Amino acid sequence: MKDEMSTGLGKVNIYKNVIASIASIATVEIEGVLKIGSSFKSIVYELLGKKNNTAGITVNFDKNGSVTIDVPVVIKYGFNLPEVAGRIQENIKSSVERTTDVMVKDINVDIQSVER
Repeated sequence: MKDEMSTGLGKVNIYKNVIASIASIATVEIEGVLKIGSSFKSIVYELLGKKNNTAGITVNFDKNGSVTIDVPVVIKYGFNLPEVAGRIQENIKSSVERTTDVMVKDINVDIQSVER
């Protein structure tokens, strides 16, 4: 559920939802992104009336402490899908690594829909 690092003063724990929040913010900053898509988990949260800032984004740590991030998105009509997806990947990688010092292994962008 979390990545643990040590400093000279103790431990620092970074939970998956923190990285997912950073990825969410980095995603919606990209021109052409209409919104973060949904996953089964996010739909359940919504039905239960719980707030979920990370929407459908999932984060998984590997044995080495690096992360794989899956991001479902809805893209605005008229934008080049591969270009927008590439900018999403670059912005997430930069934001997560700069903010947390956690290495990003993979960022999988799942384009769920195109809308006006």
